[in-house]
Amino acid sequence: MNGNSILSKKNFLFVTIEALCVDLAWHVAKEGNEVKLYIEDSSAKDVGDGFVSKIDDWKKEVDWADVIVFDDTLGQGKKAQELRKKGKYVVGGTTYTDMLEDDRFFGQEELKKVGIAIIPHQDFNSFEEAIDFVKKNPGRYAFKPCGEASNYKGLLFLGEEEDGRDLIQILEAYSKAWSKRIKTFQLQKRVVGVEIAVGVFFNGKEFIYPINVNFEHKKFFPGDIGPFTGEMGTLMFWSQPNNLFNATLKKMEPKLAEEKYVGYIDLNCIVNGYGIYPLEFTTRFGYPTINIQQEGILNPIGEFLYELASGQTTKLKTKNGFQVGVEVVVPPFPFDDKRTFEVNSKDSVIFFKKPANGGIHIEEVKIIDGEWLVAGTEGSALTVVGTGSTLKQAQTQVYNRVNNILIPNMYYRKDIGDRWFDDSDRLHNWGYLREL
Repeated sequence: MNGNSILSKKNFLFVTIEALCVDLAWHVAKEGNEVKLYIEDSSAKDVGDGFVSKIDDWKKEVDWADVIVFDDTLGQGKKAQELRKKGKYVVGGTTYTDMLEDDRFFGQEELKKVGIAIIPHQDFNSFEEAIDFVKKNPGRYAFKPCGEASNYKGLLFLGEEEDGRDLIQILEAYSKAWSKRIKTFQLQKRVVGVEIAVGVFFNGKEFIYPINVNFEHKKFFPGDIGPFTGEMGTLMFWSQPNNLFNATLKKMEPKLAEEKYVGYIDLNCIVNGYGIYPLEFTTRFGYPTINIQQEGILNPIGEFLYELASGQTTKLKTKNGFQVGVEVVVPPFPFDDKRTFEVNSKDSVIFFKKPANGGIHIEEVKIIDGEWLVAGTEGSALTVVGTGSTLKQAQTQVYNRVNNILIPNMYYRKDIGDRWFDDSDRLHNWGYLREL
């Protein structure tokens, strides 16, 4: 395996819990590589049908694979780490890097160890204790579930009241409805500023530049109102290392090298004129981040993944300007309601008015008899991406592409990227985007 030419076609094995990496697997296959996909979650088994070859037992395919890709944390890092020790080329985390994301307290403490200031926070495994804490320490807090419950994005809550009474009401409600599924959670002091994330690929030894600067739009409705979702869209651009990166993720490089981490790592922050306040790690591909990033990466994505997994110091070639990704969804998104999905969205046809000319990335989609249909159960259908040397050009392209799509009951946000026009002035004035 190791003696093959980098440019020759490879065998890729994708291992996913919730079918997050289907689009990435599809694009790797379209480049001529052999791809096999394993999906653990039974409710997502039909996702990707017709796009990539599916398997029922990924362990039987380990010897076949030139590259194995794990797309999540939640124990996947341990599997990746064990296979790397056996000499396999693996994109994926470690037990340590899984903990950076899955255990918010651990992630914050690791940031503190390398000299990064963190937001005051408190971890709890009892709603009653948390309610008592807020009553004794009134203020505005962010509520964040930990572990597997962190996947339920709709449970995030940002307190608005200075005395904390709105958070207390939420904690009381969650205590009744979610105590069995939320075992641990964190209350974090709210900081006002610009939310911005910085991410970079790591090849087991060092960072691969350029870095990615991105702005997630997680609220359901335009104007950043409504419930939190997994994602409604993202604005991003590529940059050489800047002040924000050097003050945060760059300080984690020695530890990531010690762990032999391979993949993408992202740190979401709040920044203002007083400083940088890290919120949380993503120690895996972000979704839909990696879908959007593919539109800005000029390297063949399969070749890049192989080089990353084999520890090569490759040059990541990227477009100048902006990428804007818009989530096109159907009911019940962002809520979990299988009955609503079955009645309104299951097997809905995805129709393109004119042949699609790029920028289309699948999420929960399958092909039957040549037709694209909505699959899965969650209502996440497509990520549509536009690029441009200016933000306006990228926005125009992405929304032209969205307007070419017809899915019954589809919806999406029309303002992805708009807040950049205000945020960019502040970020530049504070010096965080200055390249070194």
